[in-house]
Amino acid sequence: MISTPGATMSRGQHLLGYAACALAGTLWGTGFYFGKIALTQMGVAHMVLYRFLFTSVVLIPLVIRHPARLTAGQWRVLLLASLLGVPVQFLLQFYGLSLTTVSHAALMVGTMPVLLAVAATLFAHERLDRVGWMALTCSTAGVALIVLGGTPAISTGRGPSIAGDLLVVLSLIIALGWILLNKQLMQSHSPVVVTSYGLLSGAAMLALVVLATNGLPPVHGVSFHVWMALAASGILCTASTTLLWNWGIHRVPASRAGVFLNLEPAVGSILGVCLLGDRLGSLAWVGGGLIVAAAVTLTSRHHGESKVIQS
Repeated sequence: MISTPGATMSRGQHLLGYAACALAGTLWGTGFYFGKIALTQMGVAHMVLYRFLFTSVVLIPLVIRHPARLTAGQWRVLLLASLLGVPVQFLLQFYGLSLTTVSHAALMVGTMPVLLAVAATLFAHERLDRVGWMALTCSTAGVALIVLGGTPAISTGRGPSIAGDLLVVLSLIIALGWILLNKQLMQSHSPVVVTSYGLLSGAAMLALVVLATNGLPPVHGVSFHVWMALAASGILCTASTTLLWNWGIHRVPASRAGVFLNLEPAVGSILGVCLLGDRLGSLAWVGGGLIVAAAVTLTSRHHGESKVIQS
């Protein structure tokens, strides 16, 4: 059947949905900062594994309290989403972060609302008009300017790399599949069930991959501030954000909620510049402005509420 979210949910529920998405975007913006701290004492694979071990501590009680009643087909969708959203996306994204700066990686995330709009056009049969295509062009140009506008970070003397920047963008493209598949599952299951079972399944896949390829993660020699960064990245930047985001987009159209993803590059860039000594060249500032302007234009324009198709 076809249902229209605006017809079945009150204005208050929509506002709460937008507030949840806004808080999720803000907390996501701290993820690269905490990840960069952890990467000073361990490799990418082990850092991501620890992140999801801390995430699992929060989600296991939710799984116990909310049994999943998924069909065989829905389990296949959930496991595919988990594979894309956890081991594939996060290993690519944080390997990219290890090659670039926090500010550059965060600004790349500004392409996500535009990518989401394109995905909706291709897979949900939404129409992208001339303004939409202009926004996509500006966003793409912004990415190119950021890649070309890197300068070395004060704290490390190393600047961003094209490979690192593009790996972050590739991880975002993969994340689209995760978002759209989760949206599909939440048409018939609660955000808590989809989030908790999805992230725990992804964490199990991640553990198998990391332990098989990199062995056991380090325990001794890891400083207290790194443990705190890992805990924050798992609890605040993964478990809490995904629960908030899925709860939010269950109540508002994903394309409209996409504007709050712009909080992530803003917060991440500020943290990188202020706390890690990152430096953004003039081209990178212009590129970041183009990305944010394109995303705001695309997601804040007035249009009717999106329709959700349930099977």
